[in-house]
Amino acid sequence: MAGWTEKDIPDQRGRVAVVTGSNSGIGYAAARELARRGARVVLACRSEARGTEAGDRMATEVPGAEVEFARLDLGDLTSVRQFAAVFPYDRLDLLVNNAGVMALPYGTTADGFETQFGVNHLGHFALTGLLLPVLLATPGARVVTVASMMHSMANIDIRDLNSERGYRRWTAYARSKTANLLFTHELARRLAAHGSDVVAAAAHPGYAATNLQTQGPRMAGRKVSERFMEVGNRFFAQSAEAGALPTLYAATAPDVSPDSFTGPLWAMWRGSPGPSWRAPWTLNDTAGERLWAASEKLTGVAYGQLKA
Repeated sequence: MAGWTEKDIPDQRGRVAVVTGSNSGIGYAAARELARRGARVVLACRSEARGTEAGDRMATEVPGAEVEFARLDLGDLTSVRQFAAVFPYDRLDLLVNNAGVMALPYGTTADGFETQFGVNHLGHFALTGLLLPVLLATPGARVVTVASMMHSMANIDIRDLNSERGYRRWTAYARSKTANLLFTHELARRLAAHGSDVVAAAAHPGYAATNLQTQGPRMAGRKVSERFMEVGNRFFAQSAEAGALPTLYAATAPDVSPDSFTGPLWAMWRGSPGPSWRAPWTLNDTAGERLWAASEKLTGVAYGQLKA
Protein backbone atom coordinates (compact mmCIF):
# COMPACT_ATOMS: atom_id res chain seq x y z
CA MET A 1 0.00 0.00 0.00
CA ALA A 2 2.89 2.36 0.74
CA GLY A 3 3.78 4.36 -2.35
CA TRP A 4 0.38 3.74 -3.98
CA THR A 5 -0.51 6.45 -6.52
CA GLU A 6 -3.17 7.13 -9.14
CA LYS A 7 -1.02 5.11 -11.57
CA ASP A 8 -1.96 1.98 -9.59
CA ILE A 9 -5.70 2.37 -10.23
CA PRO A 10 -6.94 -0.76 -12.02
CA ASP A 11 -8.66 -0.57 -15.40
CA GLN A 12 -12.13 0.94 -14.90
CA ARG A 13 -13.52 0.40 -18.39
CA GLY A 14 -17.15 -0.74 -18.39
CA ARG A 15 -17.73 0.63 -14.88
CA VAL A 16 -20.11 3.42 -13.88
CA ALA A 17 -19.21 5.81 -11.05
CA VAL A 18 -21.09 8.61 -9.31
CA VAL A 19 -18.96 11.17 -7.48
CA THR A 20 -20.79 13.81 -5.46
CA GLY A 21 -19.29 17.27 -5.21
CA SER A 22 -16.98 16.57 -8.15
CA ASN A 23 -16.81 20.07 -9.59
CA SER A 24 -13.74 20.96 -7.48
CA GLY A 25 -11.20 19.76 -4.92
CA ILE A 26 -10.66 16.11 -4.14
CA GLY A 27 -13.98 15.18 -5.75
CA TYR A 28 -12.84 16.61 -9.07
CA ALA A 29 -9.44 14.93 -8.81
CA ALA A 30 -10.99 11.56 -7.95
CA ALA A 31 -13.56 11.77 -10.76
CA ARG A 32 -10.89 12.73 -13.29
CA GLU A 33 -8.62 9.81 -12.40
CA LEU A 34 -11.52 7.34 -12.56
CA ALA A 35 -12.38 8.72 -16.00
CA ARG A 36 -8.71 8.49 -17.01
CA ARG A 37 -8.85 4.76 -16.26
CA GLY A 38 -11.95 4.34 -18.42
CA ALA A 39 -14.92 4.67 -16.05
CA ARG A 40 -18.07 6.48 -17.09
CA VAL A 41 -18.33 9.14 -14.41
CA VAL A 42 -21.42 11.06 -13.35
CA LEU A 43 -20.49 14.43 -11.85
CA ALA A 44 -23.19 14.88 -9.22
CA CYS A 45 -23.05 18.58 -8.30
CA ARG A 46 -25.39 21.24 -6.96
CA SER A 47 -24.47 23.97 -9.46
CA GLU A 48 -25.19 23.26 -13.11
CA ALA A 49 -22.76 25.97 -14.21
CA ARG A 50 -19.87 24.67 -12.09
CA GLY A 51 -20.65 21.04 -12.81
CA THR A 52 -20.81 21.60 -16.56
CA GLU A 53 -17.59 23.61 -16.50
CA ALA A 54 -15.89 20.84 -14.55
CA GLY A 55 -17.02 18.28 -17.11
CA ASP A 56 -15.69 20.39 -19.97
CA ARG A 57 -12.37 20.88 -18.18
CA MET A 58 -12.10 17.18 -17.42
CA ALA A 59 -12.76 16.28 -21.05
CA THR A 60 -9.90 18.58 -22.05
CA GLU A 61 -7.53 17.10 -19.49
CA VAL A 62 -8.53 13.52 -20.32
CA PRO A 63 -9.31 13.26 -24.05
CA GLY A 64 -12.05 10.71 -24.62
CA ALA A 65 -13.24 10.83 -21.01
CA GLU A 66 -16.82 9.67 -20.51
CA VAL A 67 -18.15 12.23 -18.05
CA GLU A 68 -21.55 13.80 -17.63
CA PHE A 69 -23.13 16.29 -15.26
CA ALA A 70 -26.24 15.52 -13.22
CA ARG A 71 -27.69 18.00 -10.75
CA LEU A 72 -27.73 16.92 -7.12
CA ASP A 73 -28.34 19.17 -4.12
CA LEU A 74 -27.65 17.13 -1.00
CA GLY A 75 -29.27 19.85 1.09
CA ASP A 76 -32.63 19.21 -0.55
CA LEU A 77 -34.14 15.73 -0.31
CA THR A 78 -36.42 16.48 -3.26
CA SER A 79 -33.31 16.97 -5.40
CA VAL A 80 -31.81 13.73 -4.05
CA ARG A 81 -34.96 11.83 -4.95
CA GLN A 82 -35.05 13.38 -8.42
CA PHE A 83 -31.42 12.42 -9.05
CA ALA A 84 -32.07 8.80 -8.10
CA ALA A 85 -35.35 8.63 -10.03
CA VAL A 86 -33.73 9.58 -13.33
CA PHE A 87 -30.45 7.72 -12.87
CA PRO A 88 -30.09 6.30 -16.37
CA TYR A 89 -27.89 3.22 -15.86
CA ASP A 90 -28.73 -0.34 -14.88
CA ARG A 91 -25.45 -0.67 -13.00
CA LEU A 92 -23.56 1.43 -10.47
CA ASP A 93 -20.10 0.12 -9.67
CA LEU A 94 -18.98 2.98 -7.49
CA LEU A 95 -20.77 5.59 -5.41
CA VAL A 96 -18.37 8.14 -3.91
CA ASN A 97 -20.10 10.17 -1.20
CA ASN A 98 -17.61 13.02 -1.34
CA ALA A 99 -19.49 16.34 -1.22
CA GLY A 100 -19.55 18.23 2.03
CA VAL A 101 -19.49 21.51 3.89
CA MET A 102 -17.28 22.46 6.83
CA ALA A 103 -17.60 24.74 9.86
CA LEU A 104 -20.34 26.93 8.42
CA PRO A 105 -22.34 29.51 10.35
CA TYR A 106 -25.57 28.00 11.64
CA GLY A 107 -28.10 27.33 8.91
CA THR A 108 -30.63 24.75 7.80
CA THR A 109 -31.23 22.73 4.66
CA ALA A 110 -34.35 22.91 2.52
CA ASP A 111 -35.86 20.24 4.78
CA GLY A 112 -35.00 22.04 8.03
CA PHE A 113 -31.94 20.02 9.11
CA GLU A 114 -28.80 21.67 10.49
CA THR A 115 -26.75 22.23 7.34
CA GLN A 116 -23.63 20.23 8.12
CA PHE A 117 -25.53 17.20 9.43
CA GLY A 118 -28.09 17.52 6.64
CA VAL A 119 -25.63 17.76 3.76
CA ASN A 120 -22.70 15.68 4.99
CA HIS A 121 -24.71 12.80 6.42
CA LEU A 122 -28.45 12.82 5.71
CA GLY A 123 -28.13 13.76 2.04
CA HIS A 124 -25.67 10.94 1.41
CA PHE A 125 -27.67 8.51 3.54
CA ALA A 126 -30.74 9.20 1.41
CA LEU A 127 -28.79 9.05 -1.86
CA THR A 128 -27.20 5.70 -1.02
CA GLY A 129 -30.52 4.23 0.05
CA LEU A 130 -32.31 5.38 -3.09
CA LEU A 131 -29.53 3.96 -5.29
CA LEU A 132 -29.30 0.75 -3.27
CA PRO A 133 -31.24 -1.46 -5.73
CA VAL A 134 -28.83 -0.72 -8.58
CA LEU A 135 -25.82 -1.07 -6.27
CA LEU A 136 -27.00 -4.48 -5.10
CA ALA A 137 -27.55 -5.52 -8.73
CA THR A 138 -23.94 -4.66 -9.67
CA PRO A 139 -21.35 -7.32 -8.83
CA GLY A 140 -18.52 -5.96 -6.76
CA ALA A 141 -20.00 -2.48 -6.28
CA ARG A 142 -18.57 -0.12 -3.68
CA VAL A 143 -19.82 2.77 -1.59
CA VAL A 144 -17.01 5.06 -0.43
CA THR A 145 -17.91 7.81 2.01
CA VAL A 146 -15.44 10.61 2.60
CA ALA A 147 -15.09 11.43 6.29
CA SER A 148 -12.40 13.47 8.05
CA MET A 149 -9.74 13.11 10.72
CA MET A 150 -11.70 15.88 12.45
CA HIS A 151 -14.32 13.28 13.41
CA SER A 152 -12.17 12.66 16.49
CA MET A 153 -13.28 16.01 17.94
CA ALA A 154 -16.81 14.85 18.78
CA ASN A 155 -19.17 11.91 18.93
CA ILE A 156 -22.75 12.33 17.73
CA ASP A 157 -25.47 13.31 20.19
CA ILE A 158 -28.38 11.10 19.21
CA ARG A 159 -30.69 13.35 21.28
CA ASP A 160 -29.61 16.48 19.40
CA LEU A 161 -28.62 15.51 15.87
CA ASN A 162 -29.59 18.93 14.51
CA SER A 163 -27.71 20.95 17.16
CA GLU A 164 -30.91 22.52 18.44
CA ARG A 165 -29.56 22.72 22.00
CA GLY A 166 -26.58 24.81 20.97
CA TYR A 167 -24.44 25.22 17.89
CA ARG A 168 -20.67 25.20 17.60
CA ARG A 169 -19.58 25.06 14.00
CA TRP A 170 -16.54 22.78 14.49
CA THR A 171 -18.37 20.45 16.84
CA ALA A 172 -21.22 20.16 14.35
CA TYR A 173 -18.72 19.38 11.59
CA ALA A 174 -16.99 16.71 13.69
CA ARG A 175 -20.33 15.13 14.54
CA SER A 176 -21.30 15.00 10.87
CA LYS A 177 -18.03 13.23 10.07
CA THR A 178 -18.55 10.78 12.93
CA ALA A 179 -21.98 10.17 11.39
CA ASN A 180 -20.26 9.37 8.07
CA LEU A 181 -18.17 6.69 9.77
CA LEU A 182 -21.06 5.25 11.79
CA PHE A 183 -23.09 5.09 8.57
CA THR A 184 -20.28 3.19 6.86
CA HIS A 185 -19.99 0.84 9.84
CA GLU A 186 -23.70 0.04 9.94
CA LEU A 187 -24.01 -0.18 6.14
CA ALA A 188 -21.13 -2.67 6.02
CA ARG A 189 -22.75 -4.73 8.79
CA ARG A 190 -26.11 -4.83 7.03
CA LEU A 191 -24.59 -5.66 3.64
CA ALA A 192 -22.74 -8.60 5.22
CA ALA A 193 -25.92 -9.84 6.89
CA HIS A 194 -27.68 -9.59 3.53
CA GLY A 195 -24.95 -11.71 1.89
CA SER A 196 -24.06 -8.93 -0.53
CA ASP A 197 -20.60 -8.43 -1.99
CA VAL A 198 -21.07 -4.64 -2.07
CA VAL A 199 -18.23 -3.06 -0.08
CA ALA A 200 -18.92 -0.04 2.13
CA ALA A 201 -15.71 1.75 3.06
CA ALA A 202 -14.59 5.20 4.17
CA ALA A 203 -11.66 7.48 3.46
CA HIS A 204 -10.31 10.87 4.45
CA PRO A 205 -7.92 13.23 2.63
CA GLY A 206 -5.82 14.40 5.56
CA TYR A 207 -5.08 18.09 5.15
CA ALA A 208 -5.68 18.87 1.48
CA ALA A 209 -5.87 22.31 -0.12
CA THR A 210 -9.45 22.84 -1.28
CA ASN A 211 -12.06 25.59 -1.03
CA LEU A 212 -13.70 23.71 1.87
CA GLN A 213 -11.48 25.44 4.43
CA THR A 214 -12.30 28.99 3.35
CA GLN A 215 -16.02 28.53 2.71
CA GLY A 216 -17.12 28.84 6.34
CA PRO A 217 -15.06 31.94 7.24
CA ARG A 218 -16.12 33.64 4.00
CA MET A 219 -19.82 33.02 4.72
CA ALA A 220 -19.39 34.38 8.25
CA GLY A 221 -17.48 37.44 7.06
CA ARG A 222 -14.43 36.47 9.15
CA LYS A 223 -11.65 37.88 6.97
CA VAL A 224 -8.80 37.01 9.34
CA SER A 225 -9.90 33.38 9.61
CA GLU A 226 -10.33 33.18 5.84
CA ARG A 227 -6.80 34.50 5.33
CA PHE A 228 -5.45 32.07 7.94
CA MET A 229 -7.02 29.15 6.06
CA GLU A 230 -5.60 30.41 2.77
CA VAL A 231 -2.10 30.50 4.26
CA GLY A 232 -2.53 27.00 5.66
CA ASN A 233 -3.64 25.70 2.27
CA ARG A 234 -0.67 27.28 0.58
CA PHE A 235 2.13 26.27 2.94
CA PHE A 236 1.02 23.23 4.92
CA ALA A 237 -1.63 21.30 3.01
CA GLN A 238 -1.03 18.69 0.37
CA SER A 239 -2.61 19.12 -3.04
CA ALA A 240 -6.16 18.13 -3.87
CA GLU A 241 -4.72 15.43 -6.12
CA ALA A 242 -2.78 13.94 -3.21
CA GLY A 243 -5.80 14.31 -0.96
CA ALA A 244 -7.88 12.30 -3.43
CA LEU A 245 -5.58 9.26 -3.24
CA PRO A 246 -7.20 7.68 -0.14
CA THR A 247 -10.61 7.98 -1.81
CA LEU A 248 -9.28 6.44 -5.01
CA TYR A 249 -7.61 3.65 -3.08
CA ALA A 250 -10.79 2.82 -1.18
CA ALA A 251 -12.72 2.97 -4.44
CA THR A 252 -10.49 0.78 -6.61
CA ALA A 253 -7.78 -1.18 -4.79
CA PRO A 254 -8.46 -4.94 -4.77
CA ASP A 255 -7.71 -5.52 -1.08
CA VAL A 256 -10.13 -3.00 0.44
CA SER A 257 -12.21 -4.55 3.20
CA PRO A 258 -15.70 -3.57 4.38
CA ASP A 259 -15.78 -0.80 6.99
CA SER A 260 -12.12 0.07 6.40
CA PHE A 261 -10.93 3.64 6.82
CA THR A 262 -8.18 4.85 4.50
CA GLY A 263 -6.18 8.05 4.92
CA PRO A 264 -2.70 9.50 4.45
CA LEU A 265 -0.05 7.43 6.22
CA TRP A 266 1.98 10.30 7.68
CA ALA A 267 0.26 11.36 10.91
CA MET A 268 -3.14 11.17 9.15
CA TRP A 269 -2.03 14.41 7.46
CA ARG A 270 -0.33 13.67 4.14
CA GLY A 271 1.42 11.01 2.11
CA SER A 272 0.49 7.70 0.52
CA PRO A 273 -2.85 6.11 1.45
CA GLY A 274 -3.00 3.50 4.17
CA PRO A 275 -5.09 2.31 7.12
CA SER A 276 -6.16 5.21 9.30
CA TRP A 277 -6.95 5.40 13.01
CA ARG A 278 -10.57 6.09 13.88
CA ALA A 279 -12.27 6.94 17.13
CA PRO A 280 -13.73 3.89 18.90
CA TRP A 281 -17.20 5.43 18.97
CA THR A 282 -17.36 5.10 15.17
CA LEU A 283 -17.33 1.31 15.58
CA ASN A 284 -20.16 1.13 18.11
CA ASP A 285 -22.95 -1.14 16.86
CA THR A 286 -25.62 0.37 19.10
CA ALA A 287 -24.78 3.92 18.04
CA GLY A 288 -24.77 2.86 14.40
CA GLU A 289 -28.19 1.25 14.71
CA ARG A 290 -29.66 4.27 16.49
CA LEU A 291 -28.26 6.74 13.96
CA TRP A 292 -29.54 4.54 11.13
CA ALA A 293 -33.06 4.43 12.57
CA ALA A 294 -33.06 8.19 13.10
CA SER A 295 -31.76 8.80 9.58
CA GLU A 296 -34.47 6.65 8.02
CA LYS A 297 -37.09 8.56 9.99
CA LEU A 298 -35.70 12.00 9.17
CA THR A 299 -35.18 11.37 5.44
CA GLY A 300 -38.09 9.04 4.78
CA VAL A 301 -35.68 6.71 2.97
CA ALA A 302 -35.91 3.12 4.21
CA TYR A 303 -33.33 0.51 3.26
CA GLY A 304 -35.94 -2.20 2.98
CA GLN A 305 -33.56 -4.76 1.49
CA LEU A 306 -31.06 -4.32 4.33
CA LYS A 307 -33.09 -4.82 7.48
CA ALA A 308 -31.20 -5.07 10.75
